[in-house]
Amino acid sequence: MESKRIAAEKAAEFVKDGMIVGLGTGSTAYFAIQKLGQRVKEGLSIKAIATSKQSEELAKEVGISLLPFAEIETIDLTIDGADEVDEEWNLIKGGGGALLREKIVASASKQLIIIVDESKLARQLGAFPLPVEIVQFGHELTIKKLRKLGADPVLRQAGNEPYLTDNGNYIADCHFGTIAQAKELHQTLNLIPGVVDNGLFVGMATHVIVGYQDGTVQEILKS
Repeated sequence: MESKRIAAEKAAEFVKDGMIVGLGTGSTAYFAIQKLGQRVKEGLSIKAIATSKQSEELAKEVGISLLPFAEIETIDLTIDGADEVDEEWNLIKGGGGALLREKIVASASKQLIIIVDESKLARQLGAFPLPVEIVQFGHELTIKKLRKLGADPVLRQAGNEPYLTDNGNYIADCHFGTIAQAKELHQTLNLIPGVVDNGLFVGMATHVIVGYQDGTVQEILKS
């Protein structure tokens, strides 16, 4: 957790007065929101868009002002985590269940700063199962179509019931093995009726900040 915290606090340094900031979801983004809350108490003036109910509640707790989407056109900077980052900065996201909202916010952002610990770095994506958000209606058929693409999809559970996203959808965690063609797979998945979106974030990250177990933090360069 310490490596996540130092990466998150480094990312928070990019935030300047007057910015509209996207707040990611998950354990790493938690630390970034906490640090931004501390900076707000010290006089930083920002407004934010949250990617989940969880992040929205945390932002309120630490004193960060939130904006509705109706009041913005672009977001200056978003800080978020990732479940996996490859050498070209393609990402797998969605382990925390907020991939759709995270992608909407990321796509509206001038900068997307990704914060991870060193365990999330990979030569190619695929060790972490790819989350695919699907609508409830006909989800059994959607899962069969995912299987035909070569995936081993598992419907995410919360206790004895299917996990529900903030949007009221299901998530199928898809084991593809190594993902060599992330852009092509992203497009193919999103053409399946019943798929809302998937956790591949291709060509969206502008910075990747990595926290290491030895206590160091580094902004890495794209291969």
